[in-house]
Amino acid sequence: MPAAFGLDRMIRVALVDDDHLVLAGLRLIIEQTDDLEVVATASDGVEAIRVATDIRPDVVLMDVRMPNLEGIEATRMITGTDQPPKVLILTTFELDEYVFEALRAGASGFLLKRIEPDMLTDAIRVVAAGEALLSPSVTRRLIEAFTSRPPVASARLGDLTDREREVLELIARGLSNRELGDRLFISDNTVKTHVKRVLNKHDARDRAQAVVIAYESGLMS
Repeated sequence: MPAAFGLDRMIRVALVDDDHLVLAGLRLIIEQTDDLEVVATASDGVEAIRVATDIRPDVVLMDVRMPNLEGIEATRMITGTDQPPKVLILTTFELDEYVFEALRAGASGFLLKRIEPDMLTDAIRVVAAGEALLSPSVTRRLIEAFTSRPPVASARLGDLTDREREVLELIARGLSNRELGDRLFISDNTVKTHVKRVLNKHDARDRAQAVVIAYESGLMS
């Protein structure tokens, strides 16, 4: 139910893909759930921006390669607006450049189109609740790429307390709020406070950007 993910209403989803058969399939999957609804569709990045601005869905399920304006640039423009929706990238491509650019553009998740339907709907709920989500293969490639680079100095890490650095490291390892609380022996509310402070100190929109910061800064290796 929506409340389990911190929401007390239906999760409103916009679908963006230039393949109309894909759009129809995604709509069918989502509309079979009790807590998700499709409120708009778009076939390119330009339409996606209009939908995000005018209809204000909770989550935008975004394709990458599209005419007029591709998904990553559309994501960057959408997440740069006031109170933007969460963007979940869904693509057939697994190229590193798409992963990195999508996360830097503000995407909250990156999934491949071969994902199972129930995993897709769970992913929508996860990002709607403010969590980051990456497919296991994407996470592995992301970590391998960042650990092969020299760290980028980040003075902002010095603004974190020891506990906040610990929280950032565990976020980068993929732990949920509940797992963070169990690991650090702190309450759920305390976890949320630490996570919020970490994100605010780095001007990060969500956990996905926090993961990038942790690796680029050299905190994770």
